[in-house]
Amino acid sequence: MIRMLLRVLGDEYAPPVRRTITLMTVTAVVEGLSYALLVPILRELFGADPAAARPWLLAFAAACTLYAVLRYRSDLSGFRVGTTLLRGVYHRLGDHLARLPLGWFNSGRVGEVSTLASHGVLQAMSVLAHLLAPLISAAVTPLTIVVVMLAYNWQLGLAALAAAPIVVAVQLWAGRSMAATDAERHARDREATGRVIEYLQAQPVLRAGGRTVERFDLLDDALHDLQRASRRSALSALPGVIGSALTVQAIFTALLTLGAYLALGGNIGAAELLAVLVLAARCADPLLSLAEMAGAVRSARAQLVRLDILLHTEPLPEPDHPIRPARYDLEFDSVTFEHGDRTVVEQLSLTVAEGRRLAIVGPSGAGKTTLLQLIARFHDVTAGAVRIGGVDVRDITTTDLMSQIAIVFQNVYLFDGTIEENIRLGRPDATDAEVRAAATAARLDEVIDRLPGGWSAHVGEGGALLSGGERQRVSIARALLKDAAIVLLDEVTSALDPVNEAAVHEGIERLMRGRTVVMVAHRPRSVHRADHVIFLTDGAIAAAGTHTELLTTDTRYAEFWGASTATGHADLSDARGTLSMPRVGRGSPL
Repeated sequence: MIRMLLRVLGDEYAPPVRRTITLMTVTAVVEGLSYALLVPILRELFGADPAAARPWLLAFAAACTLYAVLRYRSDLSGFRVGTTLLRGVYHRLGDHLARLPLGWFNSGRVGEVSTLASHGVLQAMSVLAHLLAPLISAAVTPLTIVVVMLAYNWQLGLAALAAAPIVVAVQLWAGRSMAATDAERHARDREATGRVIEYLQAQPVLRAGGRTVERFDLLDDALHDLQRASRRSALSALPGVIGSALTVQAIFTALLTLGAYLALGGNIGAAELLAVLVLAARCADPLLSLAEMAGAVRSARAQLVRLDILLHTEPLPEPDHPIRPARYDLEFDSVTFEHGDRTVVEQLSLTVAEGRRLAIVGPSGAGKTTLLQLIARFHDVTAGAVRIGGVDVRDITTTDLMSQIAIVFQNVYLFDGTIEENIRLGRPDATDAEVRAAATAARLDEVIDRLPGGWSAHVGEGGALLSGGERQRVSIARALLKDAAIVLLDEVTSALDPVNEAAVHEGIERLMRGRTVVMVAHRPRSVHRADHVIFLTDGAIAAAGTHTELLTTDTRYAEFWGASTATGHADLSDARGTLSMPRVGRGSPL
């Protein structure tokens, strides 16, 4: 487990842990050696001159004092290092999660990451503060005592040494017997956490359907499964605990019998026998505590294993020889992208000239948002290449790539802070004047004027205290402040009321001015702004041209547009499934 702990901490945080482990090991050895003084003490006390035991008693007192000081220092070091490293591990975990490809974050990992980032990290780091010292003491002190026993009587020492593999075997057997139930309990815990999150997110739907007083069956089933798995895990621990206790007691009894036999045969004196039995009894205590700690140790080690797996999940590779593009035109060169067993984009080729605007139109599931994500390198393509200014995005560092791209998504997430803090995410070193200019350009100033607190008004977690249109204005102001050369828009007005839509469109127009723009367009107003339109179906380009050209020359595009407007929906993706559109040419220049 210690090796796994060091792997999880990494090279940056491992040295203080090694120092703490060394101090704890020295403490455990001193504890074991202090018991060696019991033999001369008891020999003198049972001898002809009990006063001769005084020097040994003083030495024993000094050894106990040294042990107390070392124990205090090692425990304090464990608490301090554990507290310090808890923050370090959170930083390392956060940095690593930020580098993982977006495709890694599927819905099944919501509960897993939530549990691991909260309970898992705390439990893993509690090893340093609460488990490491007693664990090292339970392993090292008995071994030191066995060495002491060998020094005073080789028969009893060998007997104690021979018992060590038996204790280890019992512990390993207990661990293996619990492995399956522990894994099941973790899986159920992850499932239950995911269902709790799902239940909270589903509150608007449940309340709209008048189901606030009904039980949520999926959550109930997950909690019942977790309860049953926890019960099985607890029951599976009993054989190991009982087996360890019986083994230790049986070994102690065997040593007692052997000591009595040697004493009766005159091989050892009564003082030596009493001292050795005291050593054996002291050796049994940490072994019994080791059995009691086994469950906590296994649970902590399981969390460390999960942390290790997560921290060693490969992020998208950074280029060995990075190139910074000098232009901002875009190119998809025979791009294929597969997600799981599904081909989302297949052999797609297109170009967008610098400073031009491309609108991507198509039914839901056609791969529109995926194209934006490939430009921003949220995923790596399966085949082909995505280029900016003729440079493959895989040859651009993540920092340089993201500095050149401003992204505005339909669903905006704001951090729990002030409006100004959320805008500054676009460029933290911006001046106050630049922040306010960006807010004015996004027509956010009129929102700020009517909010209590103005610029200091808090937006709530996720921006919950603002409306959808107000959150979009913050997002646009953030993008304007960033002043990136490439703008990616995933239809940002599809769910807005007319007033907010007009304001957001005005801000978007300022954002797009003079920049290379790729937008997922669901509304006529957005499509009319584009210099070029591609009609995407099943990850391939079915038609390409201007909006006016496609309405007159491509019947499928016209039918798709007509189906959308006929049903009264401006969102073109609502027409999914109403038309059958075969693929045509896969390439489109702009």
